[in-house]
Amino acid sequence: MTNRDRLLGLAVVVLWGLNFLAIHVGLEHFPPFFFAGLRFAVIAIPVLLFVPRPRVAWKWLLLYGIGFGILQFAFLFTALRTGMPTGLSSLVLQSSAPFTVLLGAVFLRERLRGVQLAGIAVAMAGMAVIGWDRAHHAALVPLLLTLLGGLGWAFGNIGSRLAAASSADVNPLHLTLWMAVVPPIPLFALSALTEGPSTGWNDLIASFAATGWPAFAALAYIVALGTIAGSGLWTYLMSRYPASTVAPLSLAVPVVGIAASWAFLHESPSALSLVGAVIVIAGAFTATSAGRRVPAVEAEAATPGQIRHAQPTRRQIQDPALVEA
Repeated sequence: MTNRDRLLGLAVVVLWGLNFLAIHVGLEHFPPFFFAGLRFAVIAIPVLLFVPRPRVAWKWLLLYGIGFGILQFAFLFTALRTGMPTGLSSLVLQSSAPFTVLLGAVFLRERLRGVQLAGIAVAMAGMAVIGWDRAHHAALVPLLLTLLGGLGWAFGNIGSRLAAASSADVNPLHLTLWMAVVPPIPLFALSALTEGPSTGWNDLIASFAATGWPAFAALAYIVALGTIAGSGLWTYLMSRYPASTVAPLSLAVPVVGIAASWAFLHESPSALSLVGAVIVIAGAFTATSAGRRVPAVEAEAATPGQIRHAQPTRRQIQDPALVEA
């Protein structure tokens, strides 16, 4: 990865780490499914009117939107609403990194090495340490929901890579914006079925009161910085490099998330959870950084379509016998 792209990755880390604070604030005003649908609806409406749809297959766009938009945030927001600490959730959600490596091996035919499998095993052991600690001090269900959110994110990563690789001229920002068109209707339907058909809308109206400005500030941050800027940069990186190269960047998000939660929300994770966090990050870093590296000069000059060492060819993507999804 080039130095410029490393800086872009660090920008994503900061934006996504602080995003957990904005989510915490938003969930104090809105129910989880409604809030998740609202964040994407704010983007989807102008996208449908003004942004041309990228020339990618709908199946990859739907996989991207369902995994990254619906599954990740439906599970994550529910976990936070039911007691998952904000800082700890920023860590557990990074289970998407080893999940992405495994799914990349299945769907993108990215070869796994023994050290990567060992890293995944270590990361799972770290999650088990955190789970054991949570089981003794708090409910375990929010932790499991956050893990499911990480799995959803991993499916979204695979959808993003397949969509970007299926066409030579995909605009990463347009792809990210059109991903946001997929989640709103399913999430609003889930909200109506589980949270009540009018609950979220009543909360939205109530937020227009003088005391409701934090809800809109949180929504603005999540939409403009967390989704458009952060996800746009992430999509660009996923289109340029193998999943196993990009995924380790997300492992730095908990550093920002836990520090911000400690500073602003006064959350203090237990010593055992911190030990588990170190184990998870070490294992996931090993699992996602053990692949072949691209020399900086070669990567600087290469286009996304020229990075072939771990990216499926267009023929492979179009042939369901070679890549199933």
